[in-house]
Amino acid sequence: MKSACIVVKFAPVMLLTLLVATSGLAQAADTPQAKYPNYPSETPAKFVPVDAGFDYALRDVMIPMRDGVKLHTVIMVPKGAQRAGMLLTRTPYDAHALTTHALSGHMAPMLEGYDNATDVIVEDGYIRVIQDIRGKYGSEGDYVMNRPVHGSLNPTPVDDATDTYDTIDWLVKHVPESNGKVGTIGISYDGFEPLMSLVNPHPALKVAVPMNPMVDGWMGDDWFHNGAFRQQNLSYIYEQSASRDNSIKWWANYHDEYDFFMHYGSAGALAHAYGMEQLGFWNKMLAHTAYDSFWSEQAVDKLLAAQPLKVPVMLVHSLWDQEDIYGAMAVYRAIKPKDGGGDMVRLVMGPWHHGQEIEDASALGAIRFGSDTGKYFREKILRPYLAQYLKDGAPKANLAPVTAFQTGSNEWQRLDRWPLACSEGCPTASRKLYLEAGNKLGFDAPAAGADYDEYISDPAHPVPYRARPIQPMGYDAGQTWSQWLVDDQREASGRTDVLTYVSDVLAAPLTIAGAPQVNLIASTSGSDSDWVVKLIDVYPDQVADQPELGGFQLGIAMDIFRGRYREGFADPKAIADNQPLPYRFALPPANHVFLPGHRIMVQVQSSWFPLYDRNPQTFVPNIMLAKPADYLKATQRVYHAPTQASFIALPVIGN
Repeated sequence: MKSACIVVKFAPVMLLTLLVATSGLAQAADTPQAKYPNYPSETPAKFVPVDAGFDYALRDVMIPMRDGVKLHTVIMVPKGAQRAGMLLTRTPYDAHALTTHALSGHMAPMLEGYDNATDVIVEDGYIRVIQDIRGKYGSEGDYVMNRPVHGSLNPTPVDDATDTYDTIDWLVKHVPESNGKVGTIGISYDGFEPLMSLVNPHPALKVAVPMNPMVDGWMGDDWFHNGAFRQQNLSYIYEQSASRDNSIKWWANYHDEYDFFMHYGSAGALAHAYGMEQLGFWNKMLAHTAYDSFWSEQAVDKLLAAQPLKVPVMLVHSLWDQEDIYGAMAVYRAIKPKDGGGDMVRLVMGPWHHGQEIEDASALGAIRFGSDTGKYFREKILRPYLAQYLKDGAPKANLAPVTAFQTGSNEWQRLDRWPLACSEGCPTASRKLYLEAGNKLGFDAPAAGADYDEYISDPAHPVPYRARPIQPMGYDAGQTWSQWLVDDQREASGRTDVLTYVSDVLAAPLTIAGAPQVNLIASTSGSDSDWVVKLIDVYPDQVADQPELGGFQLGIAMDIFRGRYREGFADPKAIADNQPLPYRFALPPANHVFLPGHRIMVQVQSSWFPLYDRNPQTFVPNIMLAKPADYLKATQRVYHAPTQASFIALPVIGN
């Protein structure tokens, strides 16, 4: 009975199990896999490319950092390389894409078109290493724009300096074809990275070549110039910060950027419309519109000034750099005093836009230079310089401390130093070029007469920084963003809200070599104001060999100053209305000859739109958040009285 009871008790369970199993078989028979035969895949589990005909080997690796984060790195090793030097570029712009420009079995086409002087790198047999920085594209970790070094702004133990150190340490241990010598090189953001490699550098780092580097985003590089916000960079901030792979794209419904930015009013209103409060870097910018510790403590020139100089450096500067015209020269001023022997710091200055030194550089816009100045740089300067430090047994490069292209004369110069760009005993002086009555410009101090010139600055009709329709910032086909600093300035000189002062025709050449210093005595009827000052070379009315340059107004040095910082960049203050006050600031460096038959011009205006956001001309705590009612017309006066003289101090050479 006991056994019978047991059988009866479990019989339903066994029946249920049988039913479920039978049902499962029935269901399995009804699946597509059961109904149709399996067709073997034609894709192997792992395909091994055959690269026997390639002239390089490509290695795609993840290099571990000290905190465990791995950074995506592409290594291109020339076939047959032995004891080759390595050139490292760290980038936020996709290492994979930058090493597959045109799929080929040859290394040169794979790299062509990227800012890495491909001709020199490939022809001289360097091992090319390109790495995604932390938080971008194939690399792990979190992205921070121009990540500050460990300290008050970055409490973590890692930064771009430590990531570079750890990368170099891995490379010298895992790339057997190398000679253990590493150089860092790059342009713009990629130029910021070689500067970071100089902070507590790895012993294997033998040379650094920062070209057009981002250095101080507030003083004069990408984000601000003397406090005026470069609002056309909003698109860059958006795309760079919104996603790891830059897949979230900026858009605009206007053909003319002038109309686009006017539609939204303030930079803050535009950013809000695009949801940029989600972006950490934008929130930081919005919170730090003055030059506070957030900016000063991450300024790379200040950082390197406090570091020992251990690695040879070649700083490359473009005279018409439309993006980072401040950085290279600021670093040069900071580290050159540490160069006791004179061999550690080299400076190159060329007649280029941002990054043009690695392209054909025989002209910029309408301005011709008589030779390919980019090729000269790569062949005569960069090639021997890299070889000296990265090739075994290479001779010392025969380079001057400063190699500078002099525009106007179109000649390369070998100089002992900068800005005193001449040999010992050469007369160098700052000459005051005065703004005078009658829209004249001259070297004689103003005499008694009319005390000032004036214009109405209307934020509803800001002065465009170039001829409309204005293109977006970018390098796509058909865009001329890279040329705007050499645009003909006649578009502005014909406006009533731009003051124009012109010299007599020059009978002899006038040579300048340095940063012109603005000394403007001006007043405004508002409580805030921007001042844009341009030093211009005016061509003769007719130019025989290039007729389109007849009367051309070529900007030689131009910049903007936000008036609220007249008494200090860290402490914005309202401007006393209708009082003549001094505004002093430096223009970007120039190395130029004003030729006989030319004239010198100075233009003064109060907006440079839409490159820079409009000053409402009413003092508000944060211009980025200005309201429509804050934007008011103002009467602007520029003084040229004997006791209130406005002038530009020119760094004149030899006369």
